[in-house]
Amino acid sequence: MRRGIAATALVASLALAATACGGSDSGDSADGPVTITWWDTSNATNEAPTYQALVKEFEAANKDIKVKYVNVTFDQAQNKFDTAAGSKGAPDVLRSEVGWTPAFAKKGYFLPLDGTEALADQDKFKSNLIEQAQYEGKTYGVPFVTDTLALVYNKALFAKAGITEAPKTWDDLKTAAATIKAKTGVDGYWGSTQAYYAQSFLHGEGTDTVDADAKKITVNSAAAKKAYGTWLSLFDGKGLHKADTTADAYAHIQDAFVNGKVAAIIQGPWEITNFYKGSAFTDKTNLGIATVPAGSTGKAGAPTGGHNLSVYAGSDAAHQKAALKFVNFMTSATTQATIAQKNSTLPTRDDAYTAAVTADPGIAGYQTVLSAAQPRPELPEYSSLWSPLDDELPEIAGGKETLDEGLSNAETAIAKLVPDFSK
Repeated sequence: MRRGIAATALVASLALAATACGGSDSGDSADGPVTITWWDTSNATNEAPTYQALVKEFEAANKDIKVKYVNVTFDQAQNKFDTAAGSKGAPDVLRSEVGWTPAFAKKGYFLPLDGTEALADQDKFKSNLIEQAQYEGKTYGVPFVTDTLALVYNKALFAKAGITEAPKTWDDLKTAAATIKAKTGVDGYWGSTQAYYAQSFLHGEGTDTVDADAKKITVNSAAAKKAYGTWLSLFDGKGLHKADTTADAYAHIQDAFVNGKVAAIIQGPWEITNFYKGSAFTDKTNLGIATVPAGSTGKAGAPTGGHNLSVYAGSDAAHQKAALKFVNFMTSATTQATIAQKNSTLPTRDDAYTAAVTADPGIAGYQTVLSAAQPRPELPEYSSLWSPLDDELPEIAGGKETLDEGLSNAETAIAKLVPDFSK
């Protein structure tokens, strides 16, 4: 799940138009192989080459199936698939961010996978990830890669400042940041203004943007205000970098961390390969990975993200059968282990965490924080609720709105997305 983070892939519209055909217009001959289309939403530079090689491996073992691979820019894929599926022109397989899965399932765009070849190894997957792929009791995706947020830190800078362990609370982080600044001259922490990254603060106070079970909007509740108050306080103080509200904030924060200009940030495992490209982590063991600091409840609450592979319900039987076989291959233990070793992403099944996979300190580190991750509620609109906050949080952090004003505005916008929820 790379929530709102633009992948580097640029896909030409003509290529998409040519491949967004599902099983209805694939150019298959009566006696030739079935050609299925897969929209992959991964990073075109760091991840896509591994998937393209696996496609060739699958085709070599399955002469009756061809896979038309298309890398679709992540931040455009949801809308593109929504449009294509609505006109019966979607790809046979989609790498679906976990938040999209219930939304597309509700619209009838995804095929239920229970009892199919795609889920033949269902008991091998982490149960919470299977649950996150379900909607109204049916499973609409096979967990492909998973992720969560962690406090990642520069061990050398922490050691230079005399800090021997990762901060366990947000107050600990403030203290550590001030010490690091005093001892090294480097800022100790740089936070994000993106809603997904602020989610950990909500969970740490035992709340969320909404209470899905009670059908209530809680983004402006006392607990949420406390959470966002803590989030806001981490932009002002010794060793705490001021908020970056520019369009390039994500890149600025990432660049500073990988090159040793800031000691700690909150980040996900999709950046592991990029961490290692920075001057601060040429020695991979210098990368520290810890559970996000806890809120006043004493619990840490990073969100669970990742991607499922889902099959288009509008494809014909032959293409669905081929797609199910392809999904089974791409989510097998062997394939997931290969992907993990090549891309430094986290597998979704326990038997894929081989010794070779966990030899990567980044993967091993993130594996240890997965148990503290909080799964998303079964609410089709859930991921869309971050959009109003992505508008308001930079305004708050930049001093253009008060916390009360920003959260009130977000509450009003969220009410339009879930009109049957009370405030």
